[in-house]
Amino acid sequence: MQDLEIYIRDLEPAAISGWLENQLDDVQLDDSDVTSVVKGSAWFNGTRLRITLYPGAFGKRFTSVLMEGDDLPWNSDLDCARSAWRAMEGEIRCSTGDWKEGDPVEDEKWWRLDHRGEQRVVWN
Repeated sequence: MQDLEIYIRDLEPAAISGWLENQLDDVQLDDSDVTSVVKGSAWFNGTRLRITLYPGAFGKRFTSVLMEGDDLPWNSDLDCARSAWRAMEGEIRCSTGDWKEGDPVEDEKWWRLDHRGEQRVVWN
């Protein structure tokens, strides 16, 4: 099982399903209300994916989007974030993949994609 996780600032209702319907098959995700946890599924290359939205991640303005499956449409969180940004054009963040258990959290860097481009930033 693999997973991809991105964080979307100020997520609009139905934005995730609208994006994923152009990327995956048979998207079953009712994201018309994104104020509570939303669970759904979709298919990619004949493999079922689980999709979960967790609002209130890293403060109230971000929603975590987690996709899990044996075969995923993107090779990294950053590839997934780029695809989401092209569809939604809001601020999207994801892990750089560099952080390791035991590293100081204040040194942890994240990718931030927004109208300014792609930048490695500290979350705060």
